[in-house]
Amino acid sequence: MSRATSPVVGVALLLAVTVTVATAVGTVAVSLDAPSATPSASLSLTADADANRLQFRHRGGQTVDTRSLRLVVTVDGERLDHQPSIPFFAQKGFQSGPTGPFNTAASPRWEAGERAGFEIAATNAPRLDSGDRVTVDVFRQEMRVVTLRATAG
Repeated sequence: MSRATSPVVGVALLLAVTVTVATAVGTVAVSLDAPSATPSASLSLTADADANRLQFRHRGGQTVDTRSLRLVVTVDGERLDHQPSIPFFAQKGFQSGPTGPFNTAASPRWEAGERAGFEIAATNAPRLDSGDRVTVDVFRQEMRVVTLRATAG
């Protein structure tokens, strides 16, 4: 008789272990903090080859905290040697004194209607020439929230 009950007991134990593990995993997954919602804002980009300058405009939507932003700039598909760390004042590869909320002396709250920008230094490559396609990927923490594109004028 013990032979007939062994498979039943084995299946019952296996089922109990599976339910216990599933409950533990479910509890851990529910207790993790969900990522906070990304602010919804409309941004635009212009590129001035003569001034070697990128200008951004907050066109509308929610206020954005620039301290949580990271920018990755490419010119004709080639990443700048030095990427801007937002906000900043003096940084390798960029002229001192970025404007608006990209400057450490300004409020980091980027509101609708405000402009922000920076000038790429001659020590940073590639240099911005008229007709170049500029792409800026905007990240909030590690999540890309928007890709901005402009043709340098």
